[in-house]
Amino acid sequence: MKLKFGTVEENVVTREEFPLEKAKEVLKDEVIAVLGYGVQGPGQALNLKDNGFNVIVGQRKDSKTWDKAVADGWVPGETLFELEEACEKGTILQFLLSDAGQIALWPTVKKHLTPGKALYFSHGFGVTYKEQTGIVPPADVDVILVAPKGSGTSLRRMFVEGRGLNSSFAIFQDATGRAKERVVALGIGVGSGYLFETDFYKEVTSDLTGERGSLMGAIQGIFAAQYEVLRANGHTPSEAFNETVEELTQSLMPLVAENGMDWMYANCSTTAQRGALDWWKPFRDATKPVFEDLYNSVKTGKEAAKSIEANSKPDYRVKLEEELKELRDSEMWQAGATVRKLRPENN
Repeated sequence: MKLKFGTVEENVVTREEFPLEKAKEVLKDEVIAVLGYGVQGPGQALNLKDNGFNVIVGQRKDSKTWDKAVADGWVPGETLFELEEACEKGTILQFLLSDAGQIALWPTVKKHLTPGKALYFSHGFGVTYKEQTGIVPPADVDVILVAPKGSGTSLRRMFVEGRGLNSSFAIFQDATGRAKERVVALGIGVGSGYLFETDFYKEVTSDLTGERGSLMGAIQGIFAAQYEVLRANGHTPSEAFNETVEELTQSLMPLVAENGMDWMYANCSTTAQRGALDWWKPFRDATKPVFEDLYNSVKTGKEAAKSIEANSKPDYRVKLEEELKELRDSEMWQAGATVRKLRPENN
C-alpha cells in the first residue's frame, strides 16, 4: 500500500495485507539456509523457525557460533550444517555473515547458486561495492534484501514479546518473476512489523551513515563531550552520567518513541522546553557539516574500503576488543555500570 510519510508517498507492506499464512504459502516449497550465526543470523533464523518455515543454519564447525547454534536448538546433521552443505541444500541462501566473511565465502556460495535460487542479504554492502568485494551474483538467481532496522538481538527480543521491528526490502535482480513475493514473505517471516521499499545502494549508504552517525558514532561522541564538560566543572561521575545518558535512555527516548519529539518536549518542564527549543538548531548547524563529510565518505566508497581492510586482518578481533575495552573502561561507562545496578528493577 502507499502511505504518506510527511508529504512524501512511499510503498510499504504491512502484516495486514501480507499475513504470515500467506508468507508461509509463498515459501512452502523453499529451504531457507541461514548462512552465518553471528549478529543477524540467530534472530532471523529463530524467528523464521518459530513462524513455521523450513529453516536450516550453515556455520563453521568447531566455532563459538556453532556452539551457540546448538545451544539455541539447531541439531547438527538435521538443521545445522557446515556452510557449504547448507549452501547446497538451500533454495534461498540468506547471506548473513559479516561483510568480510561474505567476501571470503563468496566463491563457495556462488558455486551453489543454481538457476532459480534466491540470494538474500540484510545489507547492501557486498553487491553495492562489488568492485571491492567481488560479489557479482549470477544472472539466473533472484537477489533480494530484507534489512531489519535494528540489531539481531532486538529483532529476536521484540518477536518474543509479540512485537515487530520495521525493515526495509529491496530487489536487485528478479530472475524468476517471484522475487517480490519471496522477499516480502521473508520479511514477514523474520518478524518485521512492516516493510518499506528501497534499493541496495540506498540501504547501504543510509545504513553506514546511520551507524557512524546518530545511531552509534555521533551519539557516543555527544555523550562523551557533555560528560567531560560536566566533570571538568566539578560534577560527580554519577551526576554527569545521569544527566547525560541515563535520563535520555530511561525516561526521554521512550517518550520520543511513543509519540515523537514534540510530545516528549510537551511532557518536560517549561524550562527544559525553552532550552531545548533554543539549542537544537545550533547543534544541528554545528554537526551538519560532519554528517555531510560522513555521507560523502560513505557514497564514494571510502568507508567500505576502510571496513574491508580493517575487518579482513587476522588480528581484527584483538584490535576490536582493545577499542571496545577503551570504551568499557572509560569513567563514563564505568559510572554507567554502577548506575544500571542501582535501577529499581534491579533491586
